[in-house]
Amino acid sequence: MIAMGGSIGTGLFLGAGGRLHDAGPSLIFLYAIAGFFGYLILRQLGELVSYRPSSGSFVSYTREFYGEKWAFFVGWMYWFSWAATAIVDATAIAIYFNWFGQYIPAIEQIDQWVVALVVIVVVVSMNLISVKIFGELEFWFALIKVGSLLLFMVIGIFFVIFGTPTGSPVGFTHIAESGFLPNGLLAALVVSQGVIFAYSGIELVGTASGEIKDPRKAIPKAINTVVWRIALFYVGSVLLLSLLLPYDAYSADESPFVTFFGSIGVDYAAPIMQLVVITAAASSLNAGLYSTGRITHSMAMNGSAPRFTGAMSKSGVPIGGILLTGAVALLGVAINYWKPSEAFEIVLNISAVCIVIGWISITLPHQRFVAMARRGERVRPEYQAPLAPVTNWLTMAFLVGVLVLIAFDYPIGTYALAAMLLVVPVLVVGWLSASGYGLWQPNV
Repeated sequence: MIAMGGSIGTGLFLGAGGRLHDAGPSLIFLYAIAGFFGYLILRQLGELVSYRPSSGSFVSYTREFYGEKWAFFVGWMYWFSWAATAIVDATAIAIYFNWFGQYIPAIEQIDQWVVALVVIVVVVSMNLISVKIFGELEFWFALIKVGSLLLFMVIGIFFVIFGTPTGSPVGFTHIAESGFLPNGLLAALVVSQGVIFAYSGIELVGTASGEIKDPRKAIPKAINTVVWRIALFYVGSVLLLSLLLPYDAYSADESPFVTFFGSIGVDYAAPIMQLVVITAAASSLNAGLYSTGRITHSMAMNGSAPRFTGAMSKSGVPIGGILLTGAVALLGVAINYWKPSEAFEIVLNISAVCIVIGWISITLPHQRFVAMARRGERVRPEYQAPLAPVTNWLTMAFLVGVLVLIAFDYPIGTYALAAMLLVVPVLVVGWLSASGYGLWQPNV
């Protein structure tokens, strides 16, 4: 449920609108390809979890197979990806909320950054109460999202077969008129960062292994069920959206689901769907705070993070890590103040770069684990990633290709990738502080 909640969120409910407009129906194949590699990555993580469960997830495995230095880098990059995702989700909620200004004029007077600030404060506060609160919130968030997507798919299939109330054309007519690549191949490829961002959070199943009674049995089962469900929702939803409206009917400023329900002439269908997408963004933000709290706690235990980030409440909440993520997420409030129209895309690209690095940090430790098992230095569990290490190399090629495509997405993607290079000196200073001068001591 955590992986479902973390993955089915802003990337689909808001991000798919702009991607459909830019890539056209080819977005169907982009989601299918990304879903396939997401499945391989989760199978690799599942094998590592079956070998040695750890709430530190792939950061823990990076530490085992590549050493503390790389674990330090990976841990902080993954933490930063979720801090950036928190900004993306808060920005999305602000955009969704301001959409209601067409019905309630007073909402138009509320600045986007104010809504983003309130959202961050509320969700962080809820996460600080207890792990139980997190679980309850995520259960209901996920239930609403999955139920709404299923309802959309049922309605969408019905309209494709029998037509819409307005009599507008549906089906493969739209795809036949525009083709799969209406804006060309490059335009389709450069939206890959948004597709990767949409699948971010699937690795949360590894983080949850520290909370599960029997992770060696539960995690593989969860992986085998979650991945195909997510792929079905993403690929199925994008396919239906492409069949229901022409690609240029969608935009980056509105959820494609809201666009569709607004086009069928049913009163209040669009506002109700808008409330659902707000729930989706809140769910992703909620899951991200949970993940970063666990990751920073694990890092603090090994001296790779300041000691306060390892603080745990009496109810088992990693309050130090959650507060740190919340504090950095407040930077998103500033971005929403200075660049409200571009805030979503700016932070999405930054988060996508970090997510790719995180996924690389799953496939590389797994690749080394398999190599060590072949030499008799480790024993592979019964649950194994298919065709390793060949699939590891394929996964690496795919992820590196995504980074190259982000660089070609000028100007925001290019600048986002360049900005991430500036993080490297900061991490070097942090590593020297943690190891060379002993400023960060392990929590014991």
